Amino acid sequence: MRRRIERIVSGGQSGADRAGLDSAIAHGRRYGGWCPAGGWAEDFPQPPGLLRTYPGLWEAPSADPAVRTYSNVRDSHATLIVAGDHTSSPGTDLTIQVAADLGRPLLRTTGEHGEVDQWLSGLGYGLTLNIAGPRESQQPGIYAITRTLLDHVFDGD
Repeated sequence: MRRRIERIVSGGQSGADRAGLDSAIAHGRRYGGWCPAGGWAEDFPQPPGLLRTYPGLWEAPSADPAVRTYSNVRDSHATLIVAGDHTSSPGTDLTIQVAADLGRPLLRTTGEHGEVDQWLSGLGYGLTLNIAGPRESQQPGIYAITRTLLDHVFDGD
């Protein structure tokens, strides 16, 4: 059986990134991606950080989150950003810029299933999909919104 999404990558930050990893694991999909050196995330500040819980992640050569962001967009076929209409974050803005610079497809959504399904159907099969968006501290509840969206996508895939 061919799947639209074969693999999820993200930087593992709390919020949308983490929901991507957890949904992939729950649905038996491969996951990976680059995280900052030391496995840093706002809720995993000390090494090995995220790497203890998510051994499929790779440690970027720098603690600068921009290195992780660039690498995850570069290593994906497309990027899905889940964020509120009025939520802005430097990481999300950088992801949008990197995707544009690299010519990678990107969709920013508030979590609309139909919109995401339609976008994905135009991208083909066997995708590595980068999941990005704000941290949980920047948009409380974004983990749950992203997880619900991705669970729906995987259930139909």
